[in-house]
Amino acid sequence: MPAFKQREKVRFASGDTSCAAWHYPGSNGGCVIMAGGTSVTKEPASDLFAARFNDAGFAVLAFDHRRFGESGGAPRQIVRLDEQVADWHAAIECATGLPDVDPDRISVWGFSLAGGYVFHVAADHPRLACAIAQTPVVDGRALAPHALRSMTPLSALRLFGRGVADALGGLVGRPPLLVPTTGPRGAVASLTTPDAMDGDRALDPERHHANWEQTVAARIALQIGGYRPGRHASRIQCPLLVVRRPVESARPRCPPMSMPPAAPSTACRAKSGSTPATATATGTGTLGSAPRLLRFG
Repeated sequence: MPAFKQREKVRFASGDTSCAAWHYPGSNGGCVIMAGGTSVTKEPASDLFAARFNDAGFAVLAFDHRRFGESGGAPRQIVRLDEQVADWHAAIECATGLPDVDPDRISVWGFSLAGGYVFHVAADHPRLACAIAQTPVVDGRALAPHALRSMTPLSALRLFGRGVADALGGLVGRPPLLVPTTGPRGAVASLTTPDAMDGDRALDPERHHANWEQTVAARIALQIGGYRPGRHASRIQCPLLVVRRPVESARPRCPPMSMPPAAPSTACRAKSGSTPATATATGTGTLGSAPRLLRFG
């Protein structure tokens, strides 16, 4: 786990609550705003990813979406897509007020579900310096068949049944029905692709983060198929880097060729390594060129 010379806890308002974040001060005026996907919180994600950008001189604002980690919001462990996108907007506003940040040099970075948010947020913020989406969920409709193939028929039925029960229970104020974020084939979990559990293990291989709750409300199974942030690509004005999984990967990956016309300055890179986390942790380079790419303009 990297040891940082300095970082500070900050909070910023989002909706009717607040989000918790780590601010890693930078030296070059640039700032990277980042968050993890689904239930991945700033710990452990920031310990792996923030270090690479911070070492290159960038400030980093790594935050927890509301209802997760140290952020506010209840009930807990519920993904509400519109709320989480709003959290990104609030994080950008927070970053513009940091003393070491040039408001014209703010960038966004996310992976998995948060990688999809990058498309949405970048389209809404033309002032961003650039955007980086790593193995993003850009089209839930395209992802669904991949995810279903990794499940047994029984586990798929149980997951969707639990999702319906969770959604209906939420309407009458019942606590969320939680499922593991990842699990082996046959488990009732949000993601059961062959390398899904490897990704979570790579984020915290030595189990330093005992408080990281790797669960999510089951209703997410009903939401993802309709989430298609890739449709915002044509509105993105800043440079966009998409780091996707190689063709041979068993895990659902970004299907860039099915997206609408992309941003004017777009690069799509295929990187090996079983997950974004393992590639970063082992130094194989999923972020190898990212600090250089952040020097646009």
